[in-house]
Amino acid sequence: MIEISEAAQAYLRELLAKQDEPGVGIRVFVTQPGTPHAETCIAYCRPGEAQGDDLAVQYEGFTAWFEKRSAPYLEGAKVDYQDDRMGGQLTIKAPNSRVPNVGPDAPLEDRINYVLYNEINPGLAAHGGMVSLVEVVDESVAVLQFGGGCQGCAAVDITLKQGVERALLEQIPELTGIRDATDHTVTANAYYR
Repeated sequence: MIEISEAAQAYLRELLAKQDEPGVGIRVFVTQPGTPHAETCIAYCRPGEAQGDDLAVQYEGFTAWFEKRSAPYLEGAKVDYQDDRMGGQLTIKAPNSRVPNVGPDAPLEDRINYVLYNEINPGLAAHGGMVSLVEVVDESVAVLQFGGGCQGCAAVDITLKQGVERALLEQIPELTGIRDATDHTVTANAYYR
């Protein structure tokens, strides 16, 4: 899933040894996975902080917990540490964090984000717009937020119904509907007024 170099392991052991609490490990996860805003994170994981479905991997001197939901986004990821004149730098390269291979068994949110960021947003970008997932609510309804040229745009209803909603419902049959949570009274960047 993820490769942690010997240099990175040594650096992490040093950091963890400085913690006041025994048994502290690391937790690796991806925030906003499958989107252009995805970020791969490494955080301290104190005893009891790991999630029930996290995947535990034992390294020499510490345990790394990998968020299960992030696992497909961490495929091919590498963590390394390089000394430099400022002391050194821990680097994380996760090539699948933003555009992973999302299959039919991926979580609903991940599949929605995949369609939004890879199929819908490139078309909206021509008008300076974009759409993102806020959340999935009861009955599998996707709540979306428009931004840029789509916020306050006079044609947003057409974009939502004939473009975004149609594409999402065709490709993700579990979805029962789409809801727009955007404040369209703000028209400063609207493509059509």
